[in-house]
Amino acid sequence: MLKPKRILLASHGTEGARAAEKMAFSLCQKQTALHHLVVVPDFWKGMMGDDWLNNASTRDTFGNYVEGQLDDEIRSHVKKLIRETEKRGINYQYQVELGKPTECLIKAAHSIKPDLVIIGAPRPRGKTGYRSRMKPEQLVHKLNATLLIVPHP
Repeated sequence: MLKPKRILLASHGTEGARAAEKMAFSLCQKQTALHHLVVVPDFWKGMMGDDWLNNASTRDTFGNYVEGQLDDEIRSHVKKLIRETEKRGINYQYQVELGKPTECLIKAAHSIKPDLVIIGAPRPRGKTGYRSRMKPEQLVHKLNATLLIVPHP
């Protein structure tokens, strides 16, 4: 059985990501460090609604609203993980990155140097919601750690 000392978990609160979180918790022991990476895909940068917003002030207001919603969702998700890791005595840290999910995960892994990287499997076809742009085939070649892809529940 795996007994990693340092786990990098890529998770953003979706059903598949929550399966990855459960797996990470099951592998954590008291001395395990769990580093949680939340990636906000860079397509959000362009979500300004330019096609229907007709002046700069309205675009700025809308952009601030979208950013606020994303911040609230991330904050809520991180609070849940903080409660869970405190209950289990796990050393927890998190970081939020804006960019391409695969590139952000590779960069974080090179910085953190985990023993294990855990991600959820891509959302199955036919399931509603945003489909992940994580590219597991690139991760396999560029990570210097074991990659665990947890099946979608």
